[in-house]
Amino acid sequence: MSEILLSLREVSMHFGGLKALDRVSFDLVEGEILGLIGPNGAGKTTCFNTVSGVYRPTLGEIRFGGIRTDGLPPHRMAALGIGRTFQIVRPFPDLSVIENVIVAMGLPCYRGLFSSCSSWKGRATRERAMELLAKVGLDSLASQKAGMLPLGNLRRLELARALALKPRLLLLDESFSGLRHEEVSRLEELVRQTRKEGISILLIEHNMRVAMGLSDRLVVLDHGQKLTEGSPEEVRKNPEVIRAYLGKGEGGGSNAA
Repeated sequence: MSEILLSLREVSMHFGGLKALDRVSFDLVEGEILGLIGPNGAGKTTCFNTVSGVYRPTLGEIRFGGIRTDGLPPHRMAALGIGRTFQIVRPFPDLSVIENVIVAMGLPCYRGLFSSCSSWKGRATRERAMELLAKVGLDSLASQKAGMLPLGNLRRLELARALALKPRLLLLDESFSGLRHEEVSRLEELVRQTRKEGISILLIEHNMRVAMGLSDRLVVLDHGQKLTEGSPEEVRKNPEVIRAYLGKGEGGGSNAA
């Protein structure tokens, strides 16, 4: 049986009187693709932010690889093995595509004044960056400025930068948003290949076809609380999930998450 990699227990995040997360608990096991879905405002991104160290939870406990991590800052979480993409992609626009990846590979240099960076920009680093770009299909654009890339390529660059951290767990925050059908298919295959290479994945996705097709299991949030969890088929048929989506307006059940 696979070991638990990420565990949330009774995690709450309050902003004044607003309970963005309210006692949320779930586990992600090694090698799993776990989808985190729910209507707009359900608390999905807040959940990501507590896992990745952007927010310190108001209550509850988070463990990653058996280590308690709630309250650790993002750079510590990255060093432990959590990589992340963001819904709004913000590369360094004036740097080249390969330079954006190399910057991500320089994480060890950012940990302290006396960290060793002697080989950070050496030949081996550049070769590794090119390997990552080839993996996501951007090696031919390595010298192009990142600010000139269209959205589909920016999403792939974001994935390459996250993989540069050599993560055990990859958090994908609406990585398919705004992509054309053929771009979605290409990115789906990249995500599946990433899992085959031993990286576990937690994803937020509004496109229900993508979320259902990629995820081994789904956790559904609504108004900051966990509504249910289970296989895509179980979640699809759950009356509470159907009510949560249909209650958000016409058409909410087909594509919103």
